[in-house]
Amino acid sequence: MLKPLFVGLFLITAISFLNCGAPKRLINNEKAFPEELIHFVPYDHNPVFAGTGTNTWDNQIRERGYILYEDGLFHLWYTGYKPGMDEEKHLGYATSTDGINWTRYKDNPVYSAGWVEDVFVMKEQDTYYMFAEGKNDIAHLLTSTDRINWTERGNLDIRKSNGEPIGKGPYGTPAVLKEKGIWYLFYERDDLGIWLASSKDLKTWTNIQDEPVIEMGPENYDKFGVAVNQVIKYKGLYYAYYHGTAFQDWSKWSTCVAVSRYLKNWEKYERNPIIGEDTSSGILVNDGKQLIMYTMHPDIRLFYPTTRQP
Repeated sequence: MLKPLFVGLFLITAISFLNCGAPKRLINNEKAFPEELIHFVPYDHNPVFAGTGTNTWDNQIRERGYILYEDGLFHLWYTGYKPGMDEEKHLGYATSTDGINWTRYKDNPVYSAGWVEDVFVMKEQDTYYMFAEGKNDIAHLLTSTDRINWTERGNLDIRKSNGEPIGKGPYGTPAVLKEKGIWYLFYERDDLGIWLASSKDLKTWTNIQDEPVIEMGPENYDKFGVAVNQVIKYKGLYYAYYHGTAFQDWSKWSTCVAVSRYLKNWEKYERNPIIGEDTSSGILVNDGKQLIMYTMHPDIRLFYPTTRQP
């Protein structure tokens, strides 16, 4: 348990980082949304990965998988399940040399001791951190040192800005960014808004504010639901890739983007969505040459930037 004085000083530091300087409008600045971050064309033979459709534990896949490119190899973690009475979601792993043709790990699922869904993976020094949804959309943390064997670290403890626990209910689709020793967590609650919390020890997360930093609407494309999939820093600005829906029944989702200087105040791209046609849970992957995009739901599809390099 952090001591009250330390918590106070930590929160002041985190909030100061988020609010330094006067926020400026970016949406009308063409440089705020570079071509390589917003314009993509689909690979001709999508999807590149999907459920097996056979009698396997990963007959179907769903929601956000995650891909890291390291040492010439693409690494994919995905959620699989078999429709029926027991649809608990488990974790699978696959690799690819070209980002198109994938080989499932022979001993999948790599984690089946509990519910793992909607995963976000990042590497810090020699450890891989996986932030994922568990049962009932409660975010939890797993760690690994080899990409395959994962250890459960427990549900995320998220607090209001005053230190009190957030209200009961789901808090899912976790996406994380680390800046200057501080971890920043973006999460949704029933897909009705995106909140931001911070932590220095990965044990307790404290809301930067108790209202969403990204809200639904007012445009139609994300009027009925939003959730962040990935936040990146690019040329001094932060970009949140998120999915939104224009349908009250959540039947279709699209991939959108927003920009920020300090993580707290976000401006949506005025021509969202950047990828429609019910392709959502989009993330960018640096393949060593450029940023390519994968959308993860309802299957995995590859998109190249219009500025594609040979």
